[in-house]
Amino acid sequence: MKKDSLCVHGAYYFDEKTGAVSAPIYQSAPFRHPKLGVSTGFDYSRSINPTRTTLEMTIAKLEGAEYGLAFASGMGAISAIAKLFAPKDHVVVSSDLYGGTYRLFHEYYEKYGIEFSFVDTSDPEMLRSAIRRDTKAFFIETPSNPMMKISDIQECANLIHHLGGILIVDNTFLTPYFQNPLEFGADIVVHSASKYLSGHNDTLAGLIALCDEGLEAQLREAQKSEGASLSPFDAWLVMRGIKTLALRMEKHHQNGVAVSEFLLGHKEVEKVFYAARHKQSRGGNGMVSFYVKDRAKAESVLERVEMILFAESLGGVESLITYPLVQTHGAIPEEMRNAVGVNDRLLRLSCGIENAEDIIRDLDRALS
Repeated sequence: MKKDSLCVHGAYYFDEKTGAVSAPIYQSAPFRHPKLGVSTGFDYSRSINPTRTTLEMTIAKLEGAEYGLAFASGMGAISAIAKLFAPKDHVVVSSDLYGGTYRLFHEYYEKYGIEFSFVDTSDPEMLRSAIRRDTKAFFIETPSNPMMKISDIQECANLIHHLGGILIVDNTFLTPYFQNPLEFGADIVVHSASKYLSGHNDTLAGLIALCDEGLEAQLREAQKSEGASLSPFDAWLVMRGIKTLALRMEKHHQNGVAVSEFLLGHKEVEKVFYAARHKQSRGGNGMVSFYVKDRAKAESVLERVEMILFAESLGGVESLITYPLVQTHGAIPEEMRNAVGVNDRLLRLSCGIENAEDIIRDLDRALS
């Protein structure tokens, strides 16, 4: 089945008993057992729920994986992944990444003895120089947030596998419609499904896809024990969003290209960052970051946009603009922000699925 058809059908075609073409929402915490020692396969929704299981099977299919897990947020999913490591384990992480991931690793898991090095994983030499004898994993964002840097997944996989470690790839920005990291050697793929996968700015969710049975068992235990499982209704919302993922991503890509080209020629814009199609992807997205001349201009743009909404998220049908310095990347130390380019002149735009001319018109007016 082609990728766009797979988005529509996922792991659910229709209910055999009723013919329902939309997956049922099993809004139940407990499930009845027929008798002692006999189970339907479901017992308590924190551990397993039929609606969530359908979504987990769907993300596995989309990523070409054996297993999928669904969490209450992207950060919940990443937190479960961090449980794979022990004190004194070393993990190399993309330095240009979502600030919430940095905060989770630095402010919480470092307390438990896990050691993290934040480096430019798009630079092979810097990646190699960060390796230590106790390096257990690479955690990369590609494209990165918000500077849109591309890390070579295959090269990262080869390097970490030589050390006996694992490669974790945050695939939020391209989704399985445009990029499948497992095909290039990644061991675990993680998504903030609140973004492009759900696509409507109406739910929080995190997804993991992988093929290794041992890793899946550890992650499943963390999911059950910590209780960060995705609710049935939110699982259904993500599945509903995925049905139109192919259509939306194509439109996001078209708008991203058009808006980045417009910004490249604008007198008030100094530099544009956009991740176009490349060797490990089948397309781009709607994410465009850009520098304006000074902080005053950045603040002016945020105040003057009208159709574009000043809000802290991405990947929805509505165009959103964000100020990374104080929003998505406020938890990252100033020195590290400056090193990767997150300064007071940077704006990050998530192009929605509106008409590109309307997005451009709103930007042009706000920049003038």
